[in-house]
Amino acid sequence: MRGDPAKLPAMPPFQPVVLEGRFLRLEPLTLAHAPALWAVSTDPEIFRFYPYRIASETDLRQFITGMAGAREQGIGMSFATILRDGDAVVGSSGFHETNWPHRRTEIGATWVTPAQQRTPVNTEAKYLMLRHAFEDLGMLRVEFKTDSRNTKSRLALARIGAAEEGTFRNHMVMPNGDSRHSVYFSIIAGEWPTVKANLEARLKVPPA
Repeated sequence: MRGDPAKLPAMPPFQPVVLEGRFLRLEPLTLAHAPALWAVSTDPEIFRFYPYRIASETDLRQFITGMAGAREQGIGMSFATILRDGDAVVGSSGFHETNWPHRRTEIGATWVTPAQQRTPVNTEAKYLMLRHAFEDLGMLRVEFKTDSRNTKSRLALARIGAAEEGTFRNHMVMPNGDSRHSVYFSIIAGEWPTVKANLEARLKVPPA
């Protein structure tokens, strides 16, 4: 998009949407989800690499309230990750730092309860959000960032087909005061068809 930045489109709010897959659905995260989500999020290892503190249901409620404000500003929206079999809440993920004029967004603040790790849950959540970003929202770039020490996250992003771009040193201050180096990954629109096909093969998604 070209032209005077002052004339570029304003950021619209995210429209609430439910994203359905084979194994789970993603629905807009609200305070109503807080008790069930906190019940499966008490393991401190879940938030070990987060640059903000989620150590109680009160912290989680503050996060949800903050994301509601981000949705109204047009810069983000979080989802509750819910298993279709039994309707159990098992985690969360969201869009962040969205820039509508330049058609990019970030997928982040993702967590899955330990009992559902190493299952299709995280892969399908990423697939649904990437599909929504590229095919419904018209994004040209979806980015991810993770703590440089978070080997599990870096390997997972590489597996879904995201390209590692580099490290932002001393990028964030952690709740304990330490500096965090953030490693950036991305998928761009031209790569999405290949990434999509690979994810659908892994998830055994039936042809459209």
